[in-house]
Amino acid sequence: MLNKKVSYKVPRNLLVLFELMALLLLFVYDRENIDKFTLVSGISLIFMIYISNFILLRISTGDNYIFLIVTMLISIGVVMIYRIDSTLGMKQVIWAGMGITIFFITYLLVKRIKGWENWANLYVIASIGLFLMTLILGTRKKGSINWIQLGRFSFQPTEIIKILMIFLISAYYTNYEIYKEKKYGSYYLMGIIYVFIGFLFLQRDLGTVLIFYTIFLALQFIYEENRKLILYNVLFFTISGIAGFFLFDHVRVRFEIWINPWKYIDNKGYQITQSLFAIATGGFFGTGIGRGHPDFIPEVHTDFIFSAICEEMGIFTGIGIIMLFLILVYRGFKIAINQRNKFFRIVALGISILFGIQSFIIFGGVLKMIPLTGITIPFVSYGGSSMISSFIALGILQVASEELDVEEKDYGEGA
Repeated sequence: MLNKKVSYKVPRNLLVLFELMALLLLFVYDRENIDKFTLVSGISLIFMIYISNFILLRISTGDNYIFLIVTMLISIGVVMIYRIDSTLGMKQVIWAGMGITIFFITYLLVKRIKGWENWANLYVIASIGLFLMTLILGTRKKGSINWIQLGRFSFQPTEIIKILMIFLISAYYTNYEIYKEKKYGSYYLMGIIYVFIGFLFLQRDLGTVLIFYTIFLALQFIYEENRKLILYNVLFFTISGIAGFFLFDHVRVRFEIWINPWKYIDNKGYQITQSLFAIATGGFFGTGIGRGHPDFIPEVHTDFIFSAICEEMGIFTGIGIIMLFLILVYRGFKIAINQRNKFFRIVALGISILFGIQSFIIFGGVLKMIPLTGITIPFVSYGGSSMISSFIALGILQVASEELDVEEKDYGEGA
């Protein structure tokens, strides 16, 4: 049977058609405020996304669907953010352009540089350095110290630390036989991860703790031979969650409004109740762009962008976004299964879990399935730090999707 090359031409063209229709809808909704610069910027973003997909198909032999999925998510996010606040929408276009550029830079660097599995100590030092920088220079937002403000710009170091942690875990389990021979070698990684989690507790950033723990436990479950360590970590995770509840007031508040937000609808439960009202108002097909009231929800452009999308574009669009993330995670797992290089196999798994758990936490919080956290939807919510770090992770996943050289000491076909 002959292998036929899959054509990406049709989905790429459909994506451009969707973006043009969205731009037209925005023009109809806000034609009084859309100037020449805004129109040119929108067309430029569409052109950049189309050309990027075209170039990627030419330079990469890997999975090109993951980039298509992400550009679809960006398109929906930019449309909604611009509808909420045109200034933020224009900034998001710039962040998206920077993210796509950094995606290609990351792809080329990670592909050309060898020996990533040998730099575990560098990942640890860089991560601790970023944690210390956050504690020293960081500012408190929503009860957590996780942002560094530099003039007009701010960034969240933990967005980069997530990727460094995935690289650290991958490097550890790639060289697992070496670490096993050392005294207490099986506990090295666990000790370092707990140092990271300790820093996050000092920063009171428990949403990120949940992401770190999930990635670590999932990869440890797959690759750790000492099964007792997994039980220790699950136990410690439970104890940490209970301790966080009693130690931090803002955590207790989030649990209270999760259990019964209607009791506090006029103050601390206002945000989640307005989110539920918005989703219910939109119905299956939405009220239409510009015909809803997403501005009733505080922080709607970041934490609650999903509610705004469901209100004006409908629950069907919300389900579509969830399905796009499911496909992205599925393709990430498929990349990991097909990758023979053990380091990049683990990296692909880690990044897929990162995208999956981060999106699940915010979807669950917005829908009142789980307590709210200050997590944003990758590629959809407004924010430069999240956009840049997500594109870095995607660039690494793109490299992992290709067939890489495998050294003979490797890694074999097993886990």
